[in-house]
Amino acid sequence: MKTVSNLTKVWLSSPHMGGTEQNYVNDAFDTNWIAPLGPNVNAFEKAIKDELGNAVHVAALSSGTAAIHLGLELLGVGKGDDVICQSFTFSASANPISYLGAEPVFVDSETDTWNISPKLLRKAIESGIKEGKKPKAIIAVHLYGMPYKVAEIRALADEFEIPILEDSAEALGSYFNNNACGTFGDIGVLSFNGNKIITTSGGGALVSKNKNYIERAIFLATQARDDAPHYQHSNIGYNYRMSNVLAGIGRGQMEVLKNRVNARRANHQFYMESLDQFKEIKFLSEPEGYFSNRWLSCILTPSYEIREKLRLALLEVNVESRPLWKPLHLQPIFKTSKQFVDGTSASLFERGLCLPSGSNLLNEELERVVTTIKNVLS
Repeated sequence: MKTVSNLTKVWLSSPHMGGTEQNYVNDAFDTNWIAPLGPNVNAFEKAIKDELGNAVHVAALSSGTAAIHLGLELLGVGKGDDVICQSFTFSASANPISYLGAEPVFVDSETDTWNISPKLLRKAIESGIKEGKKPKAIIAVHLYGMPYKVAEIRALADEFEIPILEDSAEALGSYFNNNACGTFGDIGVLSFNGNKIITTSGGGALVSKNKNYIERAIFLATQARDDAPHYQHSNIGYNYRMSNVLAGIGRGQMEVLKNRVNARRANHQFYMESLDQFKEIKFLSEPEGYFSNRWLSCILTPSYEIREKLRLALLEVNVESRPLWKPLHLQPIFKTSKQFVDGTSASLFERGLCLPSGSNLLNEELERVVTTIKNVLS
């Protein structure tokens, strides 16, 4: 489909620099700290720790996917193990399960937060135990920045003594009962990919209140080199540490995190108010005690057909939008995996659309989005 060529592209979620990132990057060059270690890495980790709370420890890594991989390994996941994973999420939440030779067990969502269903999670756990294969870990995701049902999922994990790997890749700056997302699991994961609330171009972090986990993660992420004057290895390691250059970008980004969250929440409010007349369009609301960074603003339409009409109309005026995540239990690569589903995420995928949500959107760009949607719905 051709777009209107004289209109600038409106991106779904583009990087947004704050102004000081270049200073920290220049410092890395000036001091020749062009390595996967250095002052910027240390300072970036401290900035994350300050944001999440001093009870946590942080390891800055090359990607959120690397963090999930290391996190699962730290939790003892290995070949043949079952790992429960929220189905309604990006494939990077589940791919590391396969890296370790384990098997994903997909669990559907509930409608309040669009995240993992406590009811179906219990069913999946009890089924695994009945078959003599108790799940080794639970991967729960804060989708689009909306916290999952933290208290209920934690209660289930504690009841059955199964650790939680908290995928907070989309939820830096989100809170549940005034506590930061990323701190609720046995291990938490952050992402700083180019489309996230803040970015280091590519990068991620592993977070835990268990200092031993983080020390072990750093050891494994730096090729698992033993304490010896020569290169000696007693474990398989990985090249997963964040570079000092990219961490410099992260330092500058952390300085403007609050502003970025406020801007994205303002976008969401603008969409809600502008489209209020169309009762057939639904937004994901914040339950009591929840605070979402609104990483992406999403709408639910009445049908797949209307969703596609909106998506294609936006494309015509050079606006990027995207269907909600296709559930992993519907992905070809995972079609034979165990699943505990009730159709919730499949319906959300069919009817849902992510709207441009970047913190650097201009007023005229937001107006272009809502004007296009209004024209279609009217």
